[in-house]
Amino acid sequence: LAVKDPTAVERANLLNMAKLSIKGLIESALSFGRTLDSDYPPLQQFFVVMEHCLKHGLKVRKSFLSYNKTIWGPLELVEKLYPEAEEIAASVRDLPGLKTPLGRARAWLRLALMQKKMADYLRCLIIQRDLLSEFYEYHALMMEEEGAVIVGLLVGLNVIDANLCVKGEDLDSQVGVIDFSMYLKSDDDTGGKERNVQIAAILDQKNYVEELNRQLNSTVSSLHARVDSLEKSNTKLIEELAIAKNNIIKLQEENHQLRSENTLILMKTQHHLEATKVDVEAELQTYKHSRQGLDEMYNEARRQLREESQLRQDMENELVVQVSMKHEIELAMKLLEKDIHEKQDTLIGLRQQLDEVKAINMEMYQKLQVSEDATKEKNEIIGRLEDKTNQINATMKQLEQRLQQAEKAQMEAEAEDEKLKQEYVNKSESLQNELSQKEKQLLQLETDLKIEKEWRQTLEDDLQKEKETVSHLRIETQEIINLKKEFLKLQEKNKQLKRICQDQEAALQELASKLSESKLKIEDIKEANKALQGQVWLKDKEATHCKLCEKEFSLSKRKHHCRNCGEIFCNACSDNELPLPSSPKPVRVCDSCHAILIQRCSSNVP
Repeated sequence: LAVKDPTAVERANLLNMAKLSIKGLIESALSFGRTLDSDYPPLQQFFVVMEHCLKHGLKVRKSFLSYNKTIWGPLELVEKLYPEAEEIAASVRDLPGLKTPLGRARAWLRLALMQKKMADYLRCLIIQRDLLSEFYEYHALMMEEEGAVIVGLLVGLNVIDANLCVKGEDLDSQVGVIDFSMYLKSDDDTGGKERNVQIAAILDQKNYVEELNRQLNSTVSSLHARVDSLEKSNTKLIEELAIAKNNIIKLQEENHQLRSENTLILMKTQHHLEATKVDVEAELQTYKHSRQGLDEMYNEARRQLREESQLRQDMENELVVQVSMKHEIELAMKLLEKDIHEKQDTLIGLRQQLDEVKAINMEMYQKLQVSEDATKEKNEIIGRLEDKTNQINATMKQLEQRLQQAEKAQMEAEAEDEKLKQEYVNKSESLQNELSQKEKQLLQLETDLKIEKEWRQTLEDDLQKEKETVSHLRIETQEIINLKKEFLKLQEKNKQLKRICQDQEAALQELASKLSESKLKIEDIKEANKALQGQVWLKDKEATHCKLCEKEFSLSKRKHHCRNCGEIFCNACSDNELPLPSSPKPVRVCDSCHAILIQRCSSNVP
């Protein structure tokens, strides 16, 4: 014979006890009332059975004082796997009367039953078998298929509403003993089967409605998540708009800085021009005082004048080139102004900057004209002083040096002006590119906002439609429940009639069987009386020898008396034996009438 695994037998026994306790709890709750208190005996037995199931195969953990073996460890693990279980764990830890881990585990089971989520919490534990292996052996009930079956049975407890007071109970010192008397069969099992059928139908209806509610809750939560994501995206877009506005403000500040730099450059150029004017006036005064000594140096001065005229022509050519460049710049600025007018109001500051640059260019042009007039006046003065050039040769050399220095200063100032113009043009182009990019970003953001608004509108419409479908489904379920109630009433009436018929038939069968048995007994008694008439048993003193072998009775040859014929035989002669179902050993039978022999003591044996 194959030896069964004791752990498998234990798991099977615990599974059967869990089935019986859950079934009895649901049946008694539906008959007594669905809201149960902590003093209700089937509910207490259910918690005891669940405690035994969770303790099966639990590993022993060593501590400082002794060995520890509690179920609080795996139940505390549910808090990490299922976030909704954090409230239960926190409330269990905060209870003042609990001192042992076993008491906390018992309080946790009661709170989970009141929340109607015990099956969900234990299902999360069973799925994570890698984590359970730290607390349970490999052959434990929670690690095998029986644990999944128990979790499935716990779903049926959602029908019951429990109102348990955990705060005042002494959960640490309770003794978990299973009361098997509650699960023994009684005469009321026939009525219990019908109740089971009714309860099964009601539970199926309730589970269907709960599944519908769970699906609807999941859809609503998904829609809420979508709405939250849309709100987050809207906030991000608003932040990006604020950042763009801050960037525009920074660009405006940079424009103000550029304007201030331009004003500083203009002030420097004005100071340089004033210094040159002072030098020219001093030179003119020296020319007036030393006019008499310039006659001798007329030829040299004339040659110098020709060179100066050539230089003046070169300067005029450069001025013409600059004027043409200025016209091109003005045309480009006009085009830029047209583009800026078509764009946002934030570009008005750049237009004002361009206007100021034009004004600066006009001022520079006027200053150049003033310098040309000054050169013309110089030429007239030189024409007047041609007669006295011979007298001021020495002074002319000094003046030529000073003029060269002044020309170098003018050239440097013009080069600086050209550099500033080029830098300003480059900066204006870069600003225009940045503005165009930001306008594109704004357009993209506006289109995204429109799309999100349309999406939100469609989601709201879907929500409204789903609410309408939920209301229709609820109405249909109510109608179905009413129809089922009527159908159940008719079934109950039919079953009552069938039961009455079956009881009557059973009563008739029992009466017939009793009558037949009584008739047979009467006939047997009559036959026995007829057989015993005229026969008398021999006395022990008279029966000294066996009737067949005629030998004297002794310890080895005991007396055997026949019930029917009254004859006496020894044990050697009465060898006929018959097996009977009522006795474990075969019985000796008489040779003549085949009746049962009775053993009797002989006369010479005490």
